Amino acid sequence: MALLELQQIDVFYGPIQALHRVDLSVEAGEVVAVLGGNASGKSTTIKSVLQLVKPRNGRVLLDGEDLSGCSTPDVIGRGVASIPESRRLFGEMTVEENLRMGLYALRRQLSAKEQAARIEEATADFPRVRERMSQLAGTLSGGEQQMVAMARALVQHPRLICIDEPSMGLSPAFVDTVYDLLERWKRAGTTMLIVEQSANRSLELADRGYILASGEVVLSGPAAELRNNEKVREAYLGGA
Repeated sequence: MALLELQQIDVFYGPIQALHRVDLSVEAGEVVAVLGGNASGKSTTIKSVLQLVKPRNGRVLLDGEDLSGCSTPDVIGRGVASIPESRRLFGEMTVEENLRMGLYALRRQLSAKEQAARIEEATADFPRVRERMSQLAGTLSGGEQQMVAMARALVQHPRLICIDEPSMGLSPAFVDTVYDLLERWKRAGTTMLIVEQSANRSLELADRGYILASGEVVLSGPAAELRNNEKVREAYLGGA
């Protein structure tokens, strides 16, 4: 049984249909990339997993459990973390306070000591984050904010991390840093669903991929096969 499964989901924004009968699965320990251009439905796919938008038809299953009756905090409480597009930190809160927000859904389950240990563990690979714990998150660079968003996801000890456009707005050096860390997570067995326009980097990282166009899955398969697919190369890899 897949850890995450989307079964024939349709999603609408008012009268506009954003996803058309999308099927997608992620096995435990697997990295899956979802690629596509603007308005392809990539981000809506992740929002559906998190129940930020509710599919009109079809089902989203986590470990076989239908999430249709769940709120977003319920989904997070079941072990799904999110690294959203543009990081979405609380700019007027400190870095440490933002990390503690990652534990909000678990606040009744963890003692203060356990929460502190989670933060210590999650920031082990982020020395810049540790150096800036008392700094306001809104004063950080885009790359530093992405590090905080990644650490905020890790504090939850998630079963699945949904990552929306991890390279957006970052310098090439920070993109390299982000993908080096994601590769380290992959080697550690972290399950990830990544939405990305940077097809080269995401397909190098992923085990499998899905290509979306106008809200429909038009191609899927092993990442290596997608990298070598002529149509994918022309549309998403610059013909490289």
